[in-house]
Amino acid sequence: MRGGAVIPLADRFGRVATDLRVSLTDRCNLRCTYCMPEEGLAWLPREQQLTDDEVIRLIRVSVERLGIREVRFTGGEPLLRRGLVGIIEAAARLAPRPTLMLTTNGIGLERLAAPLRDAGLDRINVSLDTLDPERFQALTRRDRLADVLRGLSAAAAAGLTPVKINTVLMRGINDDEAPALLRFALDHGYQLRFIEQMPLDAQHQWDRHTMVTAEEILAGLAPFDLQPDPVSRGTAPAETWLVPGHVDAAGEPARVGVIGSVTRPFCGDCDRTRLTADGQVRNCLFATEESDLRKLLREDAGDDEVAEAWRVAMSGKRAGHGIDDPTFLQPARPMSAIGG
Repeated sequence: MRGGAVIPLADRFGRVATDLRVSLTDRCNLRCTYCMPEEGLAWLPREQQLTDDEVIRLIRVSVERLGIREVRFTGGEPLLRRGLVGIIEAAARLAPRPTLMLTTNGIGLERLAAPLRDAGLDRINVSLDTLDPERFQALTRRDRLADVLRGLSAAAAAGLTPVKINTVLMRGINDDEAPALLRFALDHGYQLRFIEQMPLDAQHQWDRHTMVTAEEILAGLAPFDLQPDPVSRGTAPAETWLVPGHVDAAGEPARVGVIGSVTRPFCGDCDRTRLTADGQVRNCLFATEESDLRKLLREDAGDDEVAEAWRVAMSGKRAGHGIDDPTFLQPARPMSAIGG
């Protein structure tokens, strides 16, 4: 084997993955209409999910053997994972220490924000698509907007900054709220990021023609006189703009981002690799194939063997997601089972 040397996760197009997205559960306590049916989905049996120790080991292998520098915990809803704080504590002890982030719907964050920060979490993203309580309940099928808002405040108070908000605009549902959502973010020192709706719903009802595009989002924000951000986005998924006359919680120029995954794809600069809650490597959010690392772990494979299997999985990454290709097939797994 290769003796434990750091050999990056490179694909045949020269991209190198340094950002790991770890789904800790496929379960969620909301039922967002654009994600899953009202009755929910068939959740993974516990025995098929990675244990806390298995999650920690795979993160360690990714950092020590594969050069991963950022780890983002996702779901489903990652705050539902009982071992979350311990997993973050273990990841924070790794050398070199990766930047640790988490994406959540915010329910339960009021209670967990401080413990997560104490465990080593660096930053947090909270999904929020509307500020209207009735609309929130219609979208999520749960009356929990107040919980999310308290979670945002707790995250800011705990120092998980910049606190970012992820918003999906949907035509005829909440696309009229873009200005109000940006004003809310500016008033509280949060950083808002609008995300084009992607074909990752469990119902497979996504329709490109009804999707609110990045161009339309920016048009809706015209009253703010946004200015191009002089700072390069690098491999970040969001294009960002400065909001004149506003600063963020750190006193820096306020920014708003747009992630145009569909109409403005950034596949050529993608630096992400994904691990599902049941231990499958996905080399693209829209991949139709997976590589099983859980099986290797449970067959007592060594770290070198696990790392090499991960490299092989990433080497086959496609040039792009192919949504515009007539042969494009939506992944069988929905977003809740893949991890964002």
